[in-house]
Amino acid sequence: MTGAFYDGLAGTYDLMFPDWDASMARQAAQLAEFIPAGARVLDCACGIGTQAIGLAMRGYEVVGTDLSPMAASRAVAEASARGVSLPVSAADMRSLPFADDSFDVVLAADNALPHLLTSDDFMRALREMRRVLRPGGRLIISTRDYDTLRRERPLSTPPSVGPGRVVWFQLWHWDGDQYELEMFRLHEADSWRVVVGKARYWAITRHEVTELVERAGFGYSEWLLHAYYQPLMVAANG
Repeated sequence: MTGAFYDGLAGTYDLMFPDWDASMARQAAQLAEFIPAGARVLDCACGIGTQAIGLAMRGYEVVGTDLSPMAASRAVAEASARGVSLPVSAADMRSLPFADDSFDVVLAADNALPHLLTSDDFMRALREMRRVLRPGGRLIISTRDYDTLRRERPLSTPPSVGPGRVVWFQLWHWDGDQYELEMFRLHEADSWRVVVGKARYWAITRHEVTELVERAGFGYSEWLLHAYYQPLMVAANG
């Protein structure tokens, strides 16, 4: 379900942003505050490359993986169009196709991990991330602010308008501590065309994430609530 959701978004995901290139540059600048110079970075949920391309353009050696083959393919093409190298493969973050100790930083941004709906799956992904991290490496995660969202349980997001008058909004259907999201994309041509995709998320709180990160063997971790557009966790491997 998750892979198909992002396959369906791969061709238009950039239209969520008023200016995708500006968003790439801004997010990379914010993330770079926590990524040492010269680090080799794995973005294990790279999508079409929003974070990975921005970091590559800042001079980092970045490798990407994503569950969606169509998103992974587009990330490679978009990076090439901007003059940077970004090797990307389609892979599940619970089974990463890399040797132990391969990276200085592993990144899972933009609310990717909450697609994993159980503690067991979350742990499988975290253990894989730790396995491919070098000793002393860093894990960087961002999620939605589920501490607030679990309490307020919103049923929708406000509409936003992207380039070319593409309108986006979401409906949320809650089921305990999970919700199914319906993403609506309205495209204006001769008449309005509506495309709907569905995905499911675990509205996992920061405390719950921290507990799982510690169980996976990571050392010191901290949450930064104003350093990025979502709450950001930085954890140390060892």
